[in-house]
Amino acid sequence: MKSELNKLSPMARRDFMMRTAQAALGVTVLPSLNVAAAGTTGPGTPGFGKAKSVIFLWMGGGMTHIDTWDPKDGETKGPTDPIKVNAGSGNLDRLGGTMEKMAKVANKISIIRSMSSKTGVHDQGTYVMKTGYEPRGTIVHPCIGAWASHFLGRIKGPTLPDSVVVNSGSSYPGAGFFPTTMSPIPISNPESGLQNIKPTTSTQEQFKKRLSLTDEFDTAFRKKFQSDEVKTYSEFYDETVKLMKSEDLKAFDLSQEPSTVREKFGRNNFGQGALLARRLVQAGVRFVEVQSGGWDMHNNIDQALGTTAATMDSVFAALIEDLQSNGLLESTMVVMGSEFGRTPDINENDGRDHYPLAYSTVFAGGGVKGGFVYGSTDKDGRRVTDKQCTPQDFQATIGHAMGLPVDEVVMSPSNRPFTVGDKGVPVLDIFA
Repeated sequence: MKSELNKLSPMARRDFMMRTAQAALGVTVLPSLNVAAAGTTGPGTPGFGKAKSVIFLWMGGGMTHIDTWDPKDGETKGPTDPIKVNAGSGNLDRLGGTMEKMAKVANKISIIRSMSSKTGVHDQGTYVMKTGYEPRGTIVHPCIGAWASHFLGRIKGPTLPDSVVVNSGSSYPGAGFFPTTMSPIPISNPESGLQNIKPTTSTQEQFKKRLSLTDEFDTAFRKKFQSDEVKTYSEFYDETVKLMKSEDLKAFDLSQEPSTVREKFGRNNFGQGALLARRLVQAGVRFVEVQSGGWDMHNNIDQALGTTAATMDSVFAALIEDLQSNGLLESTMVVMGSEFGRTPDINENDGRDHYPLAYSTVFAGGGVKGGFVYGSTDKDGRRVTDKQCTPQDFQATIGHAMGLPVDEVVMSPSNRPFTVGDKGVPVLDIFA
């Protein structure tokens, strides 16, 4: 049996252990079991460590930069006219026509308008924006939440995870080459929260008996195969029981929020996901990604903007205002990103196609300047003309804000060197 187990890749062995534990315990969520890392110190540069938590709003499909964060007037202008914004003393002058609510809180955001990537394919674009690395067949790279767990250790007791991904898909890179215990807990529906965290057996007494029998059955296996993966499997038992009994689970329950707050965020998966993210960072979770789709606008972009972009505008503004009213904005950095932008030219189907050469990302809170624009594109939004920023720089900027030593080399289990954002350079100009 040992030889058969050893034939599996490290990731396959981790997956096997996780699935076996889940099946044995009758639950569908694996809690985070991160081991505290040694404390690290960083440079005394702007924004370093200001973001105690990060909420990453992921716009899946390729967000159109020209119709949102980098509007134009000429032949590439979209179906709506740009609008003026409340930027305070910053250099941000306007946003796309559907960004009416964000225009009112523009004095809280910084926009990088000079993003540029090498790939215009969804899966690869998503991967590099979430890890800072180009996909490789021999290794999976960590997301920023796992990097934070590695460098900073746990920030809460063992019952709450360090990171969560809401409205999650199946292709999330997760912990990468770090231990599976650093993977984010997936929440497929924010309305349901952790509905499957309760044991599927009918009573607590039955569950305890099942737990005891499974633990006894697996003792010999764990003694024979003493690896990190099996250790994680063993720790799962104790951690799951703690998670099931913890008062911290209330953080996942949106019914605790007033109906007026829930309505402000919008009764849709993205809006309720953003509200859940606020509840989680308020409870002590370090990193929450909230996913939203609908941006693959090859057809009828006017109609698509009226739904997808309008929802994004409303939810993003509601989140900023809510974090501020709860005293969390200065310690929580909100980040918005997408795998690439969309073509400046409208196609024959009245849509825009994939376009990695120029696009935008957005930051708010966590020590970020307000009403600020970094970098620029030409008059048509086709090329970056100033201060080009790569996905690697984007990841390094988030890591820097979280207080991670982005230049520190970490060796993978295969003895290969890696850094946060693959040697990307943090964009310090966006920090106050």
